[in-house]
Amino acid sequence: MKDQLQREFHLKNTPKRIVSLVPSQTELLVDLGLEHSIVGVTKFCVHPKHLRLSKKVVGGTKQINLQKIKDLKPDIILCNKEENTKEMIEELEAMAPIHVSDIYNLGDCYELIEMYGEIFQVEREASELISNIQKERETFQLQIKATEKQRVAYFIWKNPWMVAASDNFIDAMITEAGFLNAFKDKKRYPEIELEDVNLKEADYIFLSSEPFPFRQEHVLEFQLKFPEKVIKIVDGELFSWYGSRLLKSFNYFKNLQK
Repeated sequence: MKDQLQREFHLKNTPKRIVSLVPSQTELLVDLGLEHSIVGVTKFCVHPKHLRLSKKVVGGTKQINLQKIKDLKPDIILCNKEENTKEMIEELEAMAPIHVSDIYNLGDCYELIEMYGEIFQVEREASELISNIQKERETFQLQIKATEKQRVAYFIWKNPWMVAASDNFIDAMITEAGFLNAFKDKKRYPEIELEDVNLKEADYIFLSSEPFPFRQEHVLEFQLKFPEKVIKIVDGELFSWYGSRLLKSFNYFKNLQK
């Protein structure tokens, strides 16, 4: 088989022991009916909440305990190009087949769900999930068809200030939510100054709940500097998780537009 980086990996049988090193993909596995096959997760795999109590926590997304993973004897390890490091993946390849996802848009999300459907023999569940996400998206896009799009600066970090620019999944979801990315002319996650001209031209400033945990005190900080703008903390999971959490994203975007 091939993953989303077109890397080949080989499976003798349907994997029964899964280690997932990506929170959104862990939740996706559960919603595909595969919770019983998960043996290892990260400390950031917070959905569903009980999972970290019943499965072995093997570290984070950037740093892991290799011995813990080896002891679990996984049939497959699920990774992501952006969330996990290249060095980590190279070390894990000695233990089990590795599937690496690479997500930039909804099409990539659907492809990943289809891949999991094939790998874990849950094609029907995967197809149904994709269909349900597509229905949610189509309904929302019809609702906002005539809405004038506002420019958004989407902050993901403080000290240094960092925003989501183009060439990433958050940018795609900003568009899906019916907004324009004020930093579309930049790449990935650039560091910026609060005097940046793109920021000054934004209508809204979104402070993401993750990876940096922006709080109300940060909203007040921005309001003092930008009293004419709308400042809002937004649910980072609904802008950046690319598994089954997408089912919740479009209803959230609907309320955000209001």
